[in-house]
Amino acid sequence: MPPVLPLTAPGFPTRRHPVQRPAVRLLPFSPITPDPTAEAGTRAPGDAGWCKGSLEKPTADCPPPQLQTPRAPLVGIARLAANSPLAETRRKSAEKPVYFLLPVKSILNRCDSNRVPFDWTINPYRGCEFGCKYCYARYTHEYMEIDGGEFERKIFVKKDASVLLASDISRKYSYESKSSGYTRAEHIAIGTATDPYQPAELEYKVTRACLEELAKREGLSVSIITKSNQIVRDIDLLRVIAERSALTVNITVTTLRSRLARALEPRAPRPDLRLGAVKQLREAGLEVGVSASPLLPGINDGELEAVAEAAKEAGAQWFYSGVLFLMPASGRQFLPFVQKRFPKLAKQYEQWYAKDGYAPEEYRKKISERVRKIREKFGFASRPWEGMRPASRPAQMSLGLDAGGTGQQLEYTASESAIR
Repeated sequence: MPPVLPLTAPGFPTRRHPVQRPAVRLLPFSPITPDPTAEAGTRAPGDAGWCKGSLEKPTADCPPPQLQTPRAPLVGIARLAANSPLAETRRKSAEKPVYFLLPVKSILNRCDSNRVPFDWTINPYRGCEFGCKYCYARYTHEYMEIDGGEFERKIFVKKDASVLLASDISRKYSYESKSSGYTRAEHIAIGTATDPYQPAELEYKVTRACLEELAKREGLSVSIITKSNQIVRDIDLLRVIAERSALTVNITVTTLRSRLARALEPRAPRPDLRLGAVKQLREAGLEVGVSASPLLPGINDGELEAVAEAAKEAGAQWFYSGVLFLMPASGRQFLPFVQKRFPKLAKQYEQWYAKDGYAPEEYRKKISERVRKIREKFGFASRPWEGMRPASRPAQMSLGLDAGGTGQQLEYTASESAIR
């Protein structure tokens, strides 16, 4: 196996032989070391080793079991999730997730953070079958009083997406955003806390239903981010949207090595398939870039230039990457994975992510400078959103559907407002 550690990650030793180490404390905001003999994903609220993360306060208090108060009645999204019926599925595999129909009241959700380049989010599902070990969005299940380890095993399908989206755009959306000085349309990001083209989309088609509604409109500003080549299925709709609104597509490629990708992103399509999707989308005349986020210190950071070169060959127009942001719910999944697969890195991850969810600032600055030089070398743009937003609301809405890495970038992939 080729070395996975670059010279640019000081303090990270190379991996030679697996070493059996005792269980370690994960993070200071998770005071209870999980029982290594317990079955993964079986803890419920109130059990030892379970605690609810907070995005606004990554070091939020998580009291030991003896200090926890009795469980309160479920409210809000947690109550909706608890009462969600099972969704019918044609899948027969014993390893398939459990699907639920979630009766949400809205599909378009406001993002008020000034640290991200979008105003609204659309997440057609809650949970994601790809099961990425580093996924920051695991905390979103904790809002439903479900352990973050269940993120890839309990998938919630949002009901009535197209009807809700039509209503939401009419009631909420502005073609003159405050952030632009009321000169440009608000931006909608699809897939910020779940992959819109995960396997569930093959059956339930919630993402396509949303795209069909967006294709009826003019003057919108929309972006999509995914790890799946399944997006090429919707090229017909994407072209209609791109003709009537500003549309950009972002494909995530974190490594070119299939074996490493399978370990990090167990059920996501292979890297070559994602790059193939970039090429197909570009050939269809769409605006497409590549995200190499998250960059994992000592694991995939040595591939940054190679990923960028492959992205350029596939036709990508922009490129960005940000260092891993590790929330409590993610740390409880990712750090044991590192200890098992990359034992020589485990102690360094513990030290680097001990204070909060970020790697040391010095390392992040070095990566930011590398990304800047990579863009210069390959002629990439950085981010396309601001420059592509429509100037103003169209005079008349269309009523029918035609036939046919920087710190800021890191926070785009790990924003507290990317979910609902």
